[in-house]
Amino acid sequence: MLVLLPPSEGKASSGRGAPLKPESLSLPGLSGAREAVLTELVELCAGDEDKAREVLGLSEGLRGEVAKNAELRTAGTRPAGEIYTGVLYDALDLASLDTAAKRHAARSLLVFSGLWGAVRVTDRIPSYRCSMGVKLPGLGALGAHWRTPMASVLPEVAGGGLVLDLRSAAYAAAWKPKGEVAGRTASVRVLHAPTRKVVSHFNKATKGRIVRSLLIAGADPKGPAELVEALKDLGYVVEAQAPAKAGQAWSLDVLVDEVH
Repeated sequence: MLVLLPPSEGKASSGRGAPLKPESLSLPGLSGAREAVLTELVELCAGDEDKAREVLGLSEGLRGEVAKNAELRTAGTRPAGEIYTGVLYDALDLASLDTAAKRHAARSLLVFSGLWGAVRVTDRIPSYRCSMGVKLPGLGALGAHWRTPMASVLPEVAGGGLVLDLRSAAYAAAWKPKGEVAGRTASVRVLHAPTRKVVSHFNKATKGRIVRSLLIAGADPKGPAELVEALKDLGYVVEAQAPAKAGQAWSLDVLVDEVH
């Protein structure tokens, strides 16, 4: 099972770990594309602060994020699973998992990123600010920048099992499973059952809980149909729609009564 996650806007501080070692990150096939984004982002943020804020879409109150980006090559690092701290990651709560579930997380979870492309939760990275929606002056839109290297690297990473896609639209733009991989991909929405509407906060929280439940149970479904059964066994209400034709992903709706 490979679980595709979005990052979080909120991030922990870099900490006091050793500085970034780009060559140590997972998915080495993305190294060249990572270096290109890292180089331009650091140069942008070390220069005109106002221009950097405009490019990154940062408010006046987030001015400090520019200085943080300028020091990415020398800042301390922490495992990515500790850097990301948003609603989904609070619900996932990796730190509290038992040893077996943590090993499962290390193998299964892949976090998409405007800066890194994608990293595993054990990869050591500094805290940063650069969403997939950013358009850098030299490289252009990051979603488009990542598309070609992702298309080369991700099918192999996906292996032969289930791909559980929990990414938001901006991050899904960087890689769309195709062909045989798409047929074993499940894209999940979380809906408030009474209204059948997506509510952002509890959508993220529920996705975090879903991943946590699967990790704790040691679940390793081989495809979308097996995932539906696994989620039902874990107490979730799931509606599944198989693809209309080959080369498309499954669509799963998880229905939740309480918004929290």
